[in-house]
Amino acid sequence: MELSSVSLARQVDFVFRQLEGELTNAAAGTVQICIRNNAVGKFGMKHHPIESKDGKIEGGDKGLTQAQVQAFRQLAIDALKYRKDWTHGEILYDFSVKPSSNTWSASVLYESNYNMATWNSRYMPPKSKSANWLSEYQ
Repeated sequence: MELSSVSLARQVDFVFRQLEGELTNAAAGTVQICIRNNAVGKFGMKHHPIESKDGKIEGGDKGLTQAQVQAFRQLAIDALKYRKDWTHGEILYDFSVKPSSNTWSASVLYESNYNMATWNSRYMPPKSKSANWLSEYQ
């Protein structure tokens, strides 16, 4: 099956399933998904720094639970409905766990990317036009 024929929602589901081990017990971080032509090109996770106090690492087990990871995956899929009219870019899912209450929060950031090099041929004037065609845009 070709990746371009799989919906972006199914691809995001796949990404979160692949990162499940990293997400479980992670206290904070960012899941990054790079998209090109509505297909996931690469993905990964940025773990927020591990905190220490007096040279000792703290809180290794105060991160996302298995149930919270599943809820996070569903939130990531549901948030796709807010992505409009772009096929290239990045999606960043930033999350953190509040250890005192064991609640978590997440935010979603969409970044669309465009490459002008691919648009040049669309905006080139016919050869019969003046050589100063660009001056009308300045």
